[in-house]
Amino acid sequence: MDEKRHDMSRRHPQPSRRSRRAALTIAGATALAAIAAPALAAGVSGDGKTTTSAVSTPSSAAKPTVLLVHGAWADSSSWSPVIDRLQGQGYPVQAIANPLRGLSSDAAYLKSRIKSIEGPVVLVGHSYGGSVISEAAAREPNVKALVYVAAFAPAAGESTGTLAAKDPGSHATPDVLNPVPFDRGNGTDGTDIYIKPDKYRDVFAASLPQKRANSLAAVQRPINAAALEETATDAAWKELPSWYLVTRQDHALPPATQRFMAKRAHAHTAEVSAPHAVMLTRPDAVTNLIRHAATATR
Repeated sequence: MDEKRHDMSRRHPQPSRRSRRAALTIAGATALAAIAAPALAAGVSGDGKTTTSAVSTPSSAAKPTVLLVHGAWADSSSWSPVIDRLQGQGYPVQAIANPLRGLSSDAAYLKSRIKSIEGPVVLVGHSYGGSVISEAAAREPNVKALVYVAAFAPAAGESTGTLAAKDPGSHATPDVLNPVPFDRGNGTDGTDIYIKPDKYRDVFAASLPQKRANSLAAVQRPINAAALEETATDAAWKELPSWYLVTRQDHALPPATQRFMAKRAHAHTAEVSAPHAVMLTRPDAVTNLIRHAATATR
């Protein structure tokens, strides 16, 4: 038995006092590191004072929220290719369902959404969505930049319809539009404006396959005719930095009008060969412009 115990002790030697002390020291240091890590990540020193962060936070935390606003004859899903790219780069993204009922009421709806977001916001508008962001961003301190994607940027006193008729070249003429009366539910009527399905591809998305254009035409969101006639009361682009993507093959909003609005707003301007639905046909170009705006205003 004594021989057996002796043999066991040789195979499993007991730790010395020195090695036990070393193990305790390592364990203590590990525990202190675990306790200190959250404070360092939060930028707080041991005495509770704010310090320079010793642990980098995720890059997305410092990035502004990108708030996307569609226009007439589309819906929020039209931003999907851009959303995928922005989220892949760590940007928080929201795409609202623009009511398309009236400029003042649409802008009020967007303002409420802006106020619900903590931190800086980059507002992006396509087509009539540009009119809405111009109105809604006024006096909203967390909006840091405006991005116009083949979009209207009216001045105070101008309407979307006035700008749409400014220059020749639009294919969105009365003969390709389909006005549909609707009941407001309060005893009054309105008129929704659609693009006729067989004209949708030419006006809105000329470079997309016909099958895809047919699908988009079937789900297009109409705009109340009154929204196109309502004049703007604010022009946030006068106070905020702006970016503008001009679409050279646009059959809905003539490129000449786009360039006029971009120049008037002193916008950082890029041009791309694309139809009006550029967020579907050239999502990389749209994403890059938004990214430049977001980076420049951080």
